[in-house]
Amino acid sequence: MAALLIAAGTARAEDTAASGDTYSKDEVLQAVEGFFGDVSEDMARAVDKVFADQGRPNAYIVGEEGAGAIGVGLRYGSGTLNMKPGRVKKVYWQGPSIGWDIGGNASKVFTLVYNLPNVDSIYRRFPGVEGSLYVIGGVGVNYQQAGDTILAPMRAGAGLRAGANVGYLSYTRERKILPF
Repeated sequence: MAALLIAAGTARAEDTAASGDTYSKDEVLQAVEGFFGDVSEDMARAVDKVFADQGRPNAYIVGEEGAGAIGVGLRYGSGTLNMKPGRVKKVYWQGPSIGWDIGGNASKVFTLVYNLPNVDSIYRRFPGVEGSLYVIGGVGVNYQQAGDTILAPMRAGAGLRAGANVGYLSYTRERKILPF
């Protein structure tokens, strides 16, 4: 069912590409370079992979986060949601996870967003599954989905962390201490 939803999301992303409300791969790579500095080969490959899977996004989030886990984990972050034409909103995220996961990491996060009807629609929970292995640094991407909206966070960070977990991230207008 998830593959069907993702395939339907891809078709919608391609349908809206002609309307000018989506970002091209070149626009995304420029934004990634502006955020991370020099675009690494690994980050460019992550962008290529997400574009191949999902098509053109209609929004993106740039931000930073910290996470840690010993079986049960927590993740906190903040950033800005960008949508054409020039709509920008502050966004915070936090969430719990559980799994075979241990360690901690700090990351810069660039999230491609698909099928977001308006900027206020980001404020909800997005479940996801993640596997990570950080030994000093690394780049990773995973997918989260709530309804028709798909998020593809690409993380580049540093830390010492290994494992796999399931959880959710709750995107909010204000910073929250409790991750629920």
